[in-house]
Amino acid sequence: MMVVSMIQIVIEIPEASSLKDKRRVVSMTKERLRTKFRLSCAEVDLLDSLRFAHLGCALVSNSKEYGETVMQKALSFVEDGLALKVHDAQIHSELYD
Repeated sequence: MMVVSMIQIVIEIPEASSLKDKRRVVSMTKERLRTKFRLSCAEVDLLDSLRFAHLGCALVSNSKEYGETVMQKALSFVEDGLALKVHDAQIHSELYD
């Protein structure tokens, strides 16, 4: 069995005064999530918004519980470790035989 666990996070970047500032924060956030949790990450929406970013991350494993635990830890890391304001977060897993 293969499980794909995913998280979508909408974050606010209040200190961004330009799209360049926003891209720097988004790039750093994606890199930290890739490095720390071994997630695939991308900015999936709100690309032209100055203060908000919508990130999508995924992890393939053989356990739904493991994948969702990693996603919960990643969400906590964004909120606490990176001190970004999370406006919305959704965790979802899909099972494949």
